[in-house]
Amino acid sequence: MDSSIYVTFAKEKLNVTFDDINLLITAFTHRSYLNEHKKTVSEHNERLEFLGDAVLELVVTEYLYRNYKDPEGILTNWRSALVRTESIGAAAVAFDFEPLLRLSRGEKRGTERARAQILANSFEAVTGAIYLDQGYDAAKQFVTQSVISTFEHILASGSWMDPKSHLQELAQSQDGATPVYKVMNEVGPDHDKIFTVGVYVNGVIRGQGEGPSKQAGQQKAAVVALIYYQAHKNA
Repeated sequence: MDSSIYVTFAKEKLNVTFDDINLLITAFTHRSYLNEHKKTVSEHNERLEFLGDAVLELVVTEYLYRNYKDPEGILTNWRSALVRTESIGAAAVAFDFEPLLRLSRGEKRGTERARAQILANSFEAVTGAIYLDQGYDAAKQFVTQSVISTFEHILASGSWMDPKSHLQELAQSQDGATPVYKVMNEVGPDHDKIFTVGVYVNGVIRGQGEGPSKQAGQQKAAVVALIYYQAHKNA
């Protein structure tokens, strides 16, 4: 992919003019791509990801510290909600990162779960690239625009809370019952198994979710159940 595409992307999507566009290109380069292009590519994005992870956490921590007086435990939960894989992966999708990813042929055919992780990693790497090339303030502006801008929605929806804990509080307060999770189905080989889990309240299914582990399936089922309770809270 021509470097001019990355230059245009940086200016139009990231609002950044890179001095060294190769940093941004590296941020989109997955390890698998390097394995197939060893003669022309010398670096993948994992070091930038490592740096960007730290910058992202610092920006979010600073924002929460300066704007909220809540206890450390609450601030920690809010920070976790902002920097978790789902949040930064969604930011990468919103900024249209996927067409710029440099992946091997095999990774291009990978699972949706693997692609989501790659997008989240690339977000951290891009954050690291902006920090190295343009400094902390530019990285802070990017993180504020892409991630911190979602915070009001996270607060309003309650999604910063652990879904299972939140659901238990609602189910006990509204229905006087504790949610029960049951594995409904599991498919696939042991190394790539998908579990379907249902969550029941008073014997009635309130949510269903899939994940690569029973715990992940439970969390997604709890999220669906929370949506049910949100929709029926005024019923």
